Amino acid sequence: MYLLFCNLSVNDIFGNTVLLPRLLADMFVPKKLTTYAQCATQAFCSHTFGSASHMILIIMAFDRYVAICNPLRYTAIMTTKTIVMLSLSAWGFSLILVAILLGLTIRLSRCRSTILNAYCDNASLFKLSCEDVSINNLYGLVFTAVLFGSSIGSILVTYFRIAIICWTKKSKDLNNRALQTCASHLLVYMIMLWTGFLTIILHRFPDYPYLRKLAYLLFHVVPANLNPIIYGM
Repeated sequence: MYLLFCNLSVNDIFGNTVLLPRLLADMFVPKKLTTYAQCATQAFCSHTFGSASHMILIIMAFDRYVAICNPLRYTAIMTTKTIVMLSLSAWGFSLILVAILLGLTIRLSRCRSTILNAYCDNASLFKLSCEDVSINNLYGLVFTAVLFGSSIGSILVTYFRIAIICWTKKSKDLNNRALQTCASHLLVYMIMLWTGFLTIILHRFPDYPYLRKLAYLLFHVVPANLNPIIYGM
């Protein structure tokens, strides 16, 4: 579990580092200028942060399931080697999906130079192009559906199995252990899920630019800063 905490902490630091220093610097200069390469790099890191967050929380849900539903086999199933392999898979899966996402965008020519966002992301980048971006939109939707679908599905399945075990065993000690270990994980997941949903939904409503910028900042800042408090407590 501590190795998973480490993954989550590294990812949170990564997500905040991508956004906050540049955002603070831009607050003190009249012209907010950035090169396309810098913008694409920030978008890549930002999407990797979001994808890795989901993947790490999926692994943590499986870890909680094994700990509660198969406690006597926990050390045999969740070995250090297993955790390392799952962690590498989570980061690798995120990096590959995001690399394809940004690769489809970088290939496009550009006819605009203004990004109406607090920071760079994939949608903002391909909106700079006057070419047909239907492939970008399609892959972006598939990418989001796969990521959120696997994330929500994994959480629902593991927590449903945990609930069934707690209901059938009717053990006060088991229920307390389940509540203690799952409440923090579920809280962190719900915060990340809803801030993520908010940013995706508001991208489709250009009439609310300031609300969209606020939602984007919340997605990076709120989960990453609440995670240490929630798990530390």
